[in-house]
Amino acid sequence: MNTGILIPLLDYASVLVFALTGALVASRSQLDLVGFIFFATLTGIGGGTLRDLLLGGPVLWLARPGLILMAAAAAVLVFFTAHLLESRYRALLWLDACALAVAVPAGVGVAIDAGVSPVIVVAMGIITATFGGLMRDVVANEVPLVLKQGELYLTAAFGGALAAVLLSHAAMPRSVALIACGVVTFILRAGSLTWGWRLPVYRSRPPRV
Repeated sequence: MNTGILIPLLDYASVLVFALTGALVASRSQLDLVGFIFFATLTGIGGGTLRDLLLGGPVLWLARPGLILMAAAAAVLVFFTAHLLESRYRALLWLDACALAVAVPAGVGVAIDAGVSPVIVVAMGIITATFGGLMRDVVANEVPLVLKQGELYLTAAFGGALAAVLLSHAAMPRSVALIACGVVTFILRAGSLTWGWRLPVYRSRPPRV
């Protein structure tokens, strides 16, 4: 697939799915419809906005205002259907995992097109995928998923972004590299949620005398 089409599609998909997670958090906080729209929009466009500001490019929702309307529509959908879910937190975790797997390649693709160094490409993939959810959880006064102890979240985003950079430098077609990025990200995050994959956490030790 042409990356000129793929990258905007990834941006739209990441905004949509992250907006759904924002609305789910609003439902857990029992907010009104305006609160749902606020959380959905903040979560959906937060990471991409920061990415575009740092890269000095056009901000995604200013260039494509339809993204705001899509996030609002996602909020309305969740407002009327969230009560049908058996576990909204479980749905939140898996929707967030899907959003992560779409947002990382979206950020990576935009950064590659901007011609920045591989280190910045990886950073932009992580920022795009994590900052919207981080703002969502902080505003909702919940422990951010990105900082959950021992879980693969930032690591999943890093692994996917790194895979894309390595494949791009191995002369793989960019579309293949971006798809692989999403697959690696989702596998790592899903493995953490399903089988408890995690990195070692720091354990304090008594001070030496």
